[in-house]
Amino acid sequence: MIVRAPGQARSPVSARPSGWPVLRTPKWMLAGALVLVAGLTLAAIPHHPSTAERAADLRGMVHDLNVDIESCAGGINDSMTALRAIQSGTSHDVTTAVSIATTAAANCSPANSMPMDDLVQYQAPESLASFHAQTVVNDLVTWGFPLAQRVQADVAALVTAKTPAAVAAGTAQLHRDQRALDAERATIDQLINAASTSLSAHVSPPALPG
Repeated sequence: MIVRAPGQARSPVSARPSGWPVLRTPKWMLAGALVLVAGLTLAAIPHHPSTAERAADLRGMVHDLNVDIESCAGGINDSMTALRAIQSGTSHDVTTAVSIATTAAANCSPANSMPMDDLVQYQAPESLASFHAQTVVNDLVTWGFPLAQRVQADVAALVTAKTPAAVAAGTAQLHRDQRALDAERATIDQLINAASTSLSAHVSPPALPG
């Protein structure tokens, strides 16, 4: 033990840093962090498309819908032409008429038609949400499947009907399904025309027979 004389001061304690050394963040990293935060803030601000951009989105959507529904819609015209030819007596080729109708029905099924499968999965542009654009897509799917497909099946049944009673029943069923098809088309036309008028897009609804 060390004995100190009276009045002798204690030797000063060395001031040593305790713990880990403090690391200073380089200024370039701080600047980079600020730029990153600013970028994320700007990205979080929602973009409001202009009327011209929305009009372009509408035209693009209608083009896509036309491509997807074209083979199904065209089949309606072909099968009805074949039916009228059988009914008028200008054709007696029932086999070909049935083949036209069944092929047309397949073209309206998402399980058999790639364009229809694309239509089922189609997502309308978000910029057109206020115009119920996704409803238009869904209605167009319904127009093709099952409504247009039912009309094709009615045609196939009608051209093979052998008795007056079967012809009458087949004709009544065809007319019911045609009315449902026309009503769905009218809904689609109304929504597209309303959006086109509002945006001055000058675009017509998908080309659907009826």
